[in-house]
Amino acid sequence: MVDRLAERAAMRRHRRWRRLAWTLLVLVLVGALAWLAFFSPVLATRADDVRVVGAGSLVDTSEVERIAAEADGVPLPRLDTVSLRTRMLDVRGVKDVAIVRDWPHGLTVRVTPREPVAAVPEQNRYALLDTDGVRVATVTKAPKGVPVVTVPVDGADHHALDAVLAVLGALPEKLSAQVTAVEAATQDTVELTLKGGARVVWGSAQDSALKVRVLEALRAAKQTRDAHVFDVSAPTLPVTR
Repeated sequence: MVDRLAERAAMRRHRRWRRLAWTLLVLVLVGALAWLAFFSPVLATRADDVRVVGAGSLVDTSEVERIAAEADGVPLPRLDTVSLRTRMLDVRGVKDVAIVRDWPHGLTVRVTPREPVAAVPEQNRYALLDTDGVRVATVTKAPKGVPVVTVPVDGADHHALDAVLAVLGALPEKLSAQVTAVEAATQDTVELTLKGGARVVWGSAQDSALKVRVLEALRAAKQTRDAHVFDVSAPTLPVTR
């Protein structure tokens, strides 16, 4: 009886030791994997495997690449992509950034550039603005395809400029490509000049989607397509002349 009790006690001790050994082994393996992933060079970022794509011509690509290069040597699982993205968003011309880990050593930085939709005269230069009113760049000559915008420059009232940018942002790509100049004395008097010289009296930025459809219909209709002026400021009662 005593021998049997001793044998059972020995078996219990053996099972405890075996569980302890397995637990220690699992902890060692987890620790080793954590070290390999977060601290060893096995998954470290390599500068040669970092790609910056989609930056466009007005983004300071070298600055984006410089920020991305700071990830060199940092293990991918430990890399703070949020911090990198925040700093890249401060680079002029950058609208958005997406950073994707390319295992085991790479990064792809996808840059969405701000696209200029307006060239606003500023002394002897032009400020290029996107639809949000953000200055994308300052140039000496308005780029081809970007309309020159003439608005009051009193420095206090930006309503006219805001209206122009709202209108330009509402235009479909095909129509936008035909706009060469925009004028607005107030937020309610936006006028577009198209290639060929035709003028579009747009009025305010309200109902822009409807105004686009009306303008396209007028320019397609045989009776009105050769007009010099398309007045869609009241889109339900358009006028041509």
